[in-house]
Amino acid sequence: MPTERKPFKDWFDREAARRLAAQISRAWPEFPARDYIRNATRNLDALEFQGRVRQFADALTTALPEETAGALDILTRSLPPVLPDDQVANGWLQWPVGQWIADHGLPCFDESMAAMTELTMRFSSEFAVRPFLEAYPEKTFRRLLGLTRHTNHHVRRWCSEGTRPRLPWGKRLHALIADPSPCWPILDALKDDPSLYVRKSVANHLNDIAKDHPAQVLGRCRCWIESASPERLWLIRHGLRTLIRTGDPEALELLGFSSKALVEASLSVSPERLAIGGSATIVATIRNRDGERRRLAVDYIVHFARPSGRLSAKTFKWTTLELAVGAKATLEKKHRFQPATIRTLHSGRHRIELQVNGQRVGEASLRLIDA
Repeated sequence: MPTERKPFKDWFDREAARRLAAQISRAWPEFPARDYIRNATRNLDALEFQGRVRQFADALTTALPEETAGALDILTRSLPPVLPDDQVANGWLQWPVGQWIADHGLPCFDESMAAMTELTMRFSSEFAVRPFLEAYPEKTFRRLLGLTRHTNHHVRRWCSEGTRPRLPWGKRLHALIADPSPCWPILDALKDDPSLYVRKSVANHLNDIAKDHPAQVLGRCRCWIESASPERLWLIRHGLRTLIRTGDPEALELLGFSSKALVEASLSVSPERLAIGGSATIVATIRNRDGERRRLAVDYIVHFARPSGRLSAKTFKWTTLELAVGAKATLEKKHRFQPATIRTLHSGRHRIELQVNGQRVGEASLRLIDA
């Protein structure tokens, strides 16, 4: 895709349509490139990102042969070279190809699975595979489990990422939210994968399941943590991150953070008044008042002011540390109160809490003002 900075949705513009048409024409010279470009770019200014992807995909329907298997063959042969192992998904131009497979590939299961396997080595098929998991769950899980032994780490990652119940940007798989048991054989197979890229997906998948079935995740991690390598320990910690941030005592204990640790703490925030977009300095002092050395997971919680007068809390990871009996640590962190796509900031009093091993042990506040 173009390297210059532009709004995300504008990646799918007339130039992208032209490039995709040229790509498919090289595999199938009869491809009606001019008609495709016209149909793919109709009224683009009125469409957001997902709408543009779908219009690019819909335009393929009228340009490709009616026979699904034949169309899949053309799309597969048109794909660019396989991504190197050290490069993650960069082939955004292929997104409409995955959307077309999701929309039209169900009648040709084997051909579609083969096409998605090729696609995920160039971009990703994590969104495309989800209708297949809904329509043919047993058959799709069986195929993906076999692919956990694939030589390409992009394919192995797809087996975990595509089956995540709550995949960001992807359609939620409500059957797996209710019962994630079909996912466990895949996660078991990939938990010690040599690629960090794959293990990160397994950890994110664990975190998804933990939001609905924390007991299942904790039970699995208790089994996995026995004789675990440093790489698997990292995976477990990352997979339990939401439970740790919310102070789940079992998750804390599993990772060696006692929820019964006795600490004395204070928290301060400066300045007391801050313009939206500025940065606040958060300082925490923590002393171990327990009778033994303690490992401490330190987080802070920002309670954002809302127009309704209520506060909306978000927990941020700070650090982990070990303190001997009576030892003290002083921590300092900058937090920028910058508006983001997922969060609009409002003026008003914002409360900040210090959390150590799941316990709220300090509090401070500041007032945000309009810039």
